Amino acid sequence: MPDLAKQKKQKEYQEYVKQVTPTHNLFLNMCKAFVTGGAICVLGQIILSWCRGLGMDQETAGSWCSLILVLLSVLLTGFNIYPKLAKFGGAGTLVPITGFANSVAAPAIEYKKEGQVFGIGCKIFTIAGPVILYGIFTSWVLGAGYLALKFFGIL
Repeated sequence: MPDLAKQKKQKEYQEYVKQVTPTHNLFLNMCKAFVTGGAICVLGQIILSWCRGLGMDQETAGSWCSLILVLLSVLLTGFNIYPKLAKFGGAGTLVPITGFANSVAAPAIEYKKEGQVFGIGCKIFTIAGPVILYGIFTSWVLGAGYLALKFFGIL
């Protein structure tokens, strides 16, 4: 008898979970991500073309484009607009440079109440830190491997 009551309770719980779990339309989410990421890239291309129109060479225009996109991302994060954009666009907001700038700025804003050193200083790279760490480590390993292959005459 206790086993039957336990099964009934478990079934009721599973039905409750099914009711409160939000359902997502995968196709709609992919379309939103595509449009959002595309809009960010179009903005980047507009900035790049504008800088080129001012007479800058490709490398300088690219640097200014990156700088402006990072600045816009940090400002939108600071004004709490980027999280709303991310909620709508999902993975589309992870376009590398703006998503990375947001991942650095968001913890800094969140932990600023704990002070400059223990808040911002310690928490600023909580999201982006592992990306930086493993990126640098991987480039070091690949560089060492390349050097070894060059040393043994394989490359």
